[in-house]
Amino acid sequence: MSFSSLGLSKPLLRAIDEAGYSTPTPIQVKAIPAILSGRDVMAAAQTGTGKTASFTLPLLQGLASGSSGWDKSRVKPNHIRALVLTPTRELAVQLAESVTSYARHLPLKSAVVFGGVKINPQMMKLRGGVDVLLATPGRLLDLFNQNAVKFSQMEILVLDEADRMLDMGFSQDISKILALLPKKRQNLLFSATFSRDIRKLTGGLLKKPMKIEVSPRNTAAKSIKQSAYEVDKGKKPALLSHLIRNKNWDRVLVFTRTRKGADRLVQKLQGDGISAAAIHGDKSQGVRMRTLADFKASKLRVLIATDIAARGIDINELPQVINFDLPKAPENYIHRIGRTGRAGLKGEAISLVSADEAKLLSGIETLLRQTLVREVETGFIPSHSVPLTQLRELKKKPKRPKKPKQGRDKEGRGGDEQKRDRGKKQGAGKAKGATGGRGRQRSGNDAAPAKKHSSSKNRKK
Repeated sequence: MSFSSLGLSKPLLRAIDEAGYSTPTPIQVKAIPAILSGRDVMAAAQTGTGKTASFTLPLLQGLASGSSGWDKSRVKPNHIRALVLTPTRELAVQLAESVTSYARHLPLKSAVVFGGVKINPQMMKLRGGVDVLLATPGRLLDLFNQNAVKFSQMEILVLDEADRMLDMGFSQDISKILALLPKKRQNLLFSATFSRDIRKLTGGLLKKPMKIEVSPRNTAAKSIKQSAYEVDKGKKPALLSHLIRNKNWDRVLVFTRTRKGADRLVQKLQGDGISAAAIHGDKSQGVRMRTLADFKASKLRVLIATDIAARGIDINELPQVINFDLPKAPENYIHRIGRTGRAGLKGEAISLVSADEAKLLSGIETLLRQTLVREVETGFIPSHSVPLTQLRELKKKPKRPKKPKQGRDKEGRGGDEQKRDRGKKQGAGKAKGATGGRGRQRSGNDAAPAKKHSSSKNRKK
């Protein structure tokens, strides 16, 4: 199947060809025609499956062909026609680059806004109005409160990485934004999973949506080779440096659990003559953008990041991802290693695991339903090994006892009648057991005669 068979316009097909893409991915095959038809869409797909293009391409086509002439459909000052909400600055910038690339042959204007930078330049961009606005929730509300953005012309809303936005605590901001938007619009929601919170959010947002799932929940791409190196915690920095140099890795993405840990690791690698830099929440937006750009251009050999930046790094040819620290949430492991093995290319994900992370590794392997291949590097044999995860006990849940069928018994009684009879028998049994010591000792024909006869004689007297 080709992109031309999906109903895309010639300007978009030209841009796709110039970007080097020839065959649409499964999520694109399903989502693009549905979005072009004007339907609301709720889609879940693995990271690296072409999710961005699956909503960006039809969104641009819908805006470009919205009326007979583009001059008549020109957006008003401070207004927008399409809004794409995303959780992080890095992802917003990444999406903006994709929109610019695909819209190069269309007379559409786009802008990106996010926090951590001065707001005035962003307000200036919005003065003339834009067709597509890519934004993080907090900065969008700041702009609205300053009358810098208006929504009366808005036609399309996209929630990208919706599960991540909820995880990061944006649910209240999203609710405020939804209350400001026109009711008549097309809604598109893209998420890694359809969690309970996601389904709750979509209940009042989407109207008869088309649901699309192209991959099992919480699974890694088959093109990624996964392994775990056992090592003592204190030797992790030295092992990482050793692997980078001995295996001649040219471009490596490393994940740490904390910001301070990322900065310390940068100092260690730089001291070993390896070019490295970190991106995390303590870095200014300008520094983060320059660092990411240098890494993409292969000016940096190692990029060290925390989980907040995991979904904002989109590099087609990234051979290795290293988990220096295992994430506390097993799902974050999937998002981390999803930075490699993208678009069907092969990738390698290596985790450096110490004995104190055994439970974290067990959680990841339980989620994956597989044990990772264990490795030990010469010179770094750990003093304390990491126990194997007992997957056999986790694969099958214990069966619940079957409930008795609510049919008719031999006497023709239904289920409810049988329950009442059982209750009466149980009650009778309890009554017998409550008669005291002598009552419990007697049974069968030895039971004491009923006392009601003697009592009746006494009543006659």
